[in-house]
Amino acid sequence: MFSKKIFRQLIIGFVRLCIEIGSFFIFLAEKLYFVLVFLLIFLQKLLSKLFGFVLHTFSSWFWLVFKKPRVKKRRWFSLNYYLLFYRIKYFILGFLIALMLVSIKWSLDFINKLPNPSLVENNRSILSTHLYDRHGKLLYEVFREQNRTPVKLKDLPEFVKWATISIEDKDFYKHKGVSIIGGILRAVKETLFRHKLQGGSTITQQLVKSALLSPERTIQRKIKEIILALLVERKYSKDQILEMYLNQVPYGGTAWGIEEASRMYFGKSASKLTLHEAALLSGLPQAPTLYSPYTNPKAAKERQLQVLSNMLEEGYIDRSTYEQARKKPLSYKRPENTILAPHFVFYVKSILEKEYGLKTVQTGGLRVYTTLDYSIQKQAEKILAEELKNLSSYNVGNGAILVTRPSTGEILSMVGSRDFFSADFGAYNVTTALRQPGSAIKPIMYTLALKKGMNAATLINDTPVSFNIPGSSPYTPVNYDGKFHGSVPLRYALANSYNIPAVKTLETIGVNNFINFAEKFGIQSWSEDKSRYGLSLTLGGGEVTVLEMATAFGTLRNLGLRQELNPILRIENSLGEVIYERGSGAVRAVGEEEPFIISDILSDNVARSWAFGANSPLNFGEGYISVKTGTTDVLKDNWTIGFTRPTLENNYADVLVAVWVGNNDGSPMNPNLTSGITGAAPIWRKTIERLVDKNFFKESLYIPDGIEKKICYFGRVEYFVKGTADKINCFGYKLTTTPTERQ
Repeated sequence: MFSKKIFRQLIIGFVRLCIEIGSFFIFLAEKLYFVLVFLLIFLQKLLSKLFGFVLHTFSSWFWLVFKKPRVKKRRWFSLNYYLLFYRIKYFILGFLIALMLVSIKWSLDFINKLPNPSLVENNRSILSTHLYDRHGKLLYEVFREQNRTPVKLKDLPEFVKWATISIEDKDFYKHKGVSIIGGILRAVKETLFRHKLQGGSTITQQLVKSALLSPERTIQRKIKEIILALLVERKYSKDQILEMYLNQVPYGGTAWGIEEASRMYFGKSASKLTLHEAALLSGLPQAPTLYSPYTNPKAAKERQLQVLSNMLEEGYIDRSTYEQARKKPLSYKRPENTILAPHFVFYVKSILEKEYGLKTVQTGGLRVYTTLDYSIQKQAEKILAEELKNLSSYNVGNGAILVTRPSTGEILSMVGSRDFFSADFGAYNVTTALRQPGSAIKPIMYTLALKKGMNAATLINDTPVSFNIPGSSPYTPVNYDGKFHGSVPLRYALANSYNIPAVKTLETIGVNNFINFAEKFGIQSWSEDKSRYGLSLTLGGGEVTVLEMATAFGTLRNLGLRQELNPILRIENSLGEVIYERGSGAVRAVGEEEPFIISDILSDNVARSWAFGANSPLNFGEGYISVKTGTTDVLKDNWTIGFTRPTLENNYADVLVAVWVGNNDGSPMNPNLTSGITGAAPIWRKTIERLVDKNFFKESLYIPDGIEKKICYFGRVEYFVKGTADKINCFGYKLTTTPTERQ
């Protein structure tokens, strides 16, 4: 006989089993939304019919096998038949009962292993994550703030509560911890039909996930989250849950809880927040790094406007209040200077959060050994600050430097702006932002041109041309110097950065071919909508990041091998076990020959002197350092990117430096700024000089086996892909000494 206690446990276990099964389907619905719901209904009907068909077939077969000819009805056969039927029936019943008991036992074990819901009120033990440079110098300690300042819900302005609810869980006061219709299905509707980012988890679920559970994305974890959310809702009132949420969720950096967030971002208590400030803070917990006003002010502002829009839509504020809050400027407190290489640190932190989750990064005790060399970082920061002072008369407000080791893809230095701790968007990381590269993109295009059959001695007409564009005015490219130069060898067209030859070359090889080729070199930003781009793409008409350009130029330096940039050497967990170690991962984008020829052109100071003069900051003698500048038409962006070429010995230099100068708001620089002489070029030169050992210039340059050379224009040696040198006549060419002025 079962005792009442055991019977009660069985009933409770069975109910919990039903909850878990239901939770499982809720989790699936959250992942696959409507499609899965319709699929489950279809499968249910299909299986039901299939089961009925199988049962009917089995019964018919069983009857045919065991029944005897009805010559004479015999009682003993009828009795045996019914006995066998009841044996099968009770076997199935017994099997189902056993399965239910096992399920109940599993359910009880599962429930017993759940954390105590009361722990949502308490902070758990925390291990901070440390970020080091490549030599073991501590750059930053990522931790979850333990000295929190709890705040009572009643002490906060009413709009703090409504701002949080409007963006995180509109039906918070209606559901019991889990909202299927109001949460999951609303998330689908908002995301797919109204293009608004809306999470499917309720505030209660988010609190449970943050306070009690690990961040992994598994079915078991989701079931635990739902069960604990239901239990928490039974134990605490709605206002208590919301208060715990506001005191425990992360708002970015070391700010856990709205009081710490308010002090960190605005330098005031949360009780003194204004509506437009509360709207910004309420939007942060969903993705604190993505929406950080320090590192991504544009995304933070867009998120704030979304919160205000939701509040207006839900009736928490009226139209007049919405318009006033929307237009109010946000003024942030200057970040505390406790971080070394801050742009790099937060770049790495964002990568870690995507891979391991915010909670693990802030409380998991990771040891992250990065590729950064802090001694190089300090030099780069100093050079940028000094040179930007010299450029103040050119209306240059900001700059960035990225130093990499091309052969491995390691980032040695990342200076994302002139001063991270400046209140005026100093934390904005230019190296990760989209900017137009100007003529700096031309080497990638000309690499494809060589692959398509051109060579460094191919003559290109630098003469007036207009291209008809359907639905638009004709496109008429012009050169930087406003002149035409007649027939120009490809080497000199690229070295002097003439625009018209570049546009004519792109017309020959095709814009889409160029986009696809650039993607192999690491340019990913153009792939989303290729139809947007035309012939101006080779003059910098498509935006890219400094990181992408460093990857592309690194592929040139590596003679066709693309190494993705990687800021992390290895990661250890709190036990000292290595959980990640950088591998090679090089991908061949193109053969060695074409990148070698392009790199040689970019290192040719004689060829470059037509436009830049013989003694520009780009001049490091003949052959050892390749470099290209780029400036947009309206002087919004100025670039210089260069690298040391590979040598046979390869003992002294393996470095790439990319420099950008301009203004964060896109305002143009002074027209007197001259690409290759002022702007980014002097910064680039000083950085290269600090990094490259003089012994590097004594080494022998590496020349691929697939290269041949012969004397060509002006009696100079020209390089060709093997087997193509005899296809061109290098003699009889005369330089147009008096370029024709543009009419």
